[in-house]
Amino acid sequence: MKIGMIGLGRMGLNMAKRLLRHDQEVAAFNRTPEKTRELAQHGAMAAFSLEELVAALPFPRAIWMMLPAGELVDQYLEKLLPLLSPGDVVVDGANSDYRDSRRRAKALADQRLIFMDVGVSGGIWGLRNGYCLMIGGSKQGFVHLEQVFEALAPKGGYRLCGPSGAGHFVKMVHNGIEYGMMQAYAEGFALMEASPYTEDFDLQKIAQLWNQGSVVRSWLLELVEKSLRQDPRLAELQPYVEDSGEGRWMVREALDNAVSMPVITQSLMERFRSRDKNSFGDRMLAAMRREFGGHAVQTRKE
Repeated sequence: MKIGMIGLGRMGLNMAKRLLRHDQEVAAFNRTPEKTRELAQHGAMAAFSLEELVAALPFPRAIWMMLPAGELVDQYLEKLLPLLSPGDVVVDGANSDYRDSRRRAKALADQRLIFMDVGVSGGIWGLRNGYCLMIGGSKQGFVHLEQVFEALAPKGGYRLCGPSGAGHFVKMVHNGIEYGMMQAYAEGFALMEASPYTEDFDLQKIAQLWNQGSVVRSWLLELVEKSLRQDPRLAELQPYVEDSGEGRWMVREALDNAVSMPVITQSLMERFRSRDKNSFGDRMLAAMRREFGGHAVQTRKE
């Protein structure tokens, strides 16, 4: 299958490379042409305008946008819509608000276009291990794109979760749970770092130990071990932990639906607090985000 990819950032570029490795054809466009040229060296067709991208795709066209969530997605949709034909499929793979996805799906349906919202998890490791895909939209769009989903995901790693917005809703919940898990690890390691045994504990070895059959073993804990192996006291990091929006949206949904969600809510509050205060636990959170997603971190200045 041939698919158009818009946005070759940290996630989009690796996703396009994985598609090429799994015998899918890719035509790619990026706002800055350097990434487009880089991907062309891996076998993609380089497009240097949206018009060129759309013209390169067979009908019904499939276009996957990997752009920062928010206004930029709407801006690109506004530019794309006049170039598309009824039956074409557009995917938003950003961490978008599910309410925006429902709105966009309706707007595209009015023009007989298919909109699919896909929550993507896997971070910078997805190129090698595959991406977990949480999909919302129509069965028609899902079937049309299933070859692409199979190429991107590990075995059993993609699912049509429900109608428009469902994919991004599930991804929102996924990321909220991630907040809570990360906070629990960070607090536990901070307590060990502050304990009477701080000179005796090898925190990297403890993380390694816990991943050998314990009930708290996880991929996140593997990343904790990796971070501690590289910097045992995380001294190079500033304890500033960013949030990308999903935790806020999840707390909003909990309030709207009267669902008690104290752990995830407090985890979000701790991220806000991290921007004002130095702590080992916050440096641990920043390290985990860097390792699983390639997210930028702030380092200490000499």
